[in-house]
Amino acid sequence: MTTSVSRIDPAALPVDEPVLHSPIWTLTGVQVLGIGAFVPPRVVKNEDLISLGCDAEWIEQRTGIRERRQAEPDQAASDLGYEAAVRCLEQAGVSAKQVDLIVLATMSADSPAPSTACRLQRRLGCSAPAFDVSAACAGFMYALSTGMQYVKTGNARHVLVVGSDVMSRTVNPADKKTFPLFGDGAGAVLLGAGKPDQGLVAYTLGADGNGVELLHIPAGGSREPLTPESLAAGRQYMSMDGRAVFKWAVRTVADSCREVLGHAGLTTSDVTWLVLHQANKRILDAAAADLGMSADRVIMNLDRYGNTSAGSIPLVLDELNQQGRLNRGDHVLLSGFGAGLAWGTGIFRW
Repeated sequence: MTTSVSRIDPAALPVDEPVLHSPIWTLTGVQVLGIGAFVPPRVVKNEDLISLGCDAEWIEQRTGIRERRQAEPDQAASDLGYEAAVRCLEQAGVSAKQVDLIVLATMSADSPAPSTACRLQRRLGCSAPAFDVSAACAGFMYALSTGMQYVKTGNARHVLVVGSDVMSRTVNPADKKTFPLFGDGAGAVLLGAGKPDQGLVAYTLGADGNGVELLHIPAGGSREPLTPESLAAGRQYMSMDGRAVFKWAVRTVADSCREVLGHAGLTTSDVTWLVLHQANKRILDAAAADLGMSADRVIMNLDRYGNTSAGSIPLVLDELNQQGRLNRGDHVLLSGFGAGLAWGTGIFRW
């Protein structure tokens, strides 16, 4: 007997019908002690992709991306994560020996096993337990809330949360619409106990497996192991229905942001910064407009880095921190969204 699964195309849903309804929680008493980030030095501009058949002007007009960073052949996700982690620990004034747990979000792991987090742990020289979180572009939000649970319950004093991806290895250079979107980068935060009002005053995590085929890497796992035939067909690379994902992302971000704001008893006027996963400028602009937020409070760096998946949100947080624009009491509205389809949205009181 076979069982058929009804799959819903989010793009086909009526505009006024919400895509999601997820539980909303509060997770306070936790603060960010330090932030660090790293991008490879190699810059790939839109003009550099012309030889692949890409239109440089089209890329910027449709995505807002002008350039991205690309890892060297000998650099993997753990290497980028290491550089971000070192900067984070230095900024926090905490040694690697004092780290009690490492949670690393990635969709471009060094290898299927062991976890990329274990490779990072070895290189840092600490003895903390370490594991990966796989939630694609929503990965950092999943990892952040997971790490915060350990601090909140008293099971860890210092939790290192890392988002690191080498997305240039996941996309097909022959895919002119998808290849230009992604870049490589990593960011990290160190969590510790905070004041009762610090942390996630409201957050939600969600997933809709009905959209699995809208954004996925078909081959390379236990369902479809790699073969010479699948490699020749490029099934080891990402496949994305850009239009459907775009519509889903805009609505998911706006809906989930409104829900967490309502739960926290806040409005968009209470939000200091809107930090969204850096997927596409049109997604960020549309979501901000839907929420009625002015452009000066929407932080973007995708023009320089592209979509770095799990690395994108901590990269933005690091920039804000380096510029001295994160202050005690600020409300930072965070949202990550991507393959799964998965999302994580929260309001972090700094």
